Amino acid sequence: MSTTRPYSPGDRGPEPSGASGASEGEAPVVGAATGAAAPSEPTAPPGPTDGMPRARGRQVRRLRLEGESGVVPLARDFTRQALYAWGWLPAATADQRAAAEDVLLVVSELVTNACLHAEGPDELRLACDNKVIRLEVSDRGTGQPAPRTPHRAGRPGGHGMFIVQRLCLDWGVVRAPGTPGKTVWAELGAPA
Repeated sequence: MSTTRPYSPGDRGPEPSGASGASEGEAPVVGAATGAAAPSEPTAPPGPTDGMPRARGRQVRRLRLEGESGVVPLARDFTRQALYAWGWLPAATADQRAAAEDVLLVVSELVTNACLHAEGPDELRLACDNKVIRLEVSDRGTGQPAPRTPHRAGRPGGHGMFIVQRLCLDWGVVRAPGTPGKTVWAELGAPA
């Protein structure tokens, strides 16, 4: 777990300023203010139905959440649609189903934390390659997310970042110098 590194060791680093998530040479496509979103890259062509990710290269989808109501279910539905498009769903095995459910749970936790502790989320960004999915939730909050320590499983509340820490390969926070807010990211792996 990392809350100090701006990105995980295997990541290619932060996106360049103004990155749209579109493939090189493609025009960026971003979801409308109503929460409707379009993929920033075309979905992968139909592939084998073994339930494993069929993404070719890195695919990215964005959903603008700023000013929307019901952002947690909106973010989960958007993520579920991406998982279907990327071949994570429908899952053929229990391990594949668990991996997809973990992604949905982490999205819920990150968006909920932005709602509770950071004036609400601005955007959800999903990026997928063949083995890892990266989730990013941006907000305007100044706080530093961290699991509560010591973690007390029997107490209500305070479990969000503990769940993220336990389910993810890695997670962290990126802040842009001179601008308010942050992006909380988490990465989860596909089942073997």
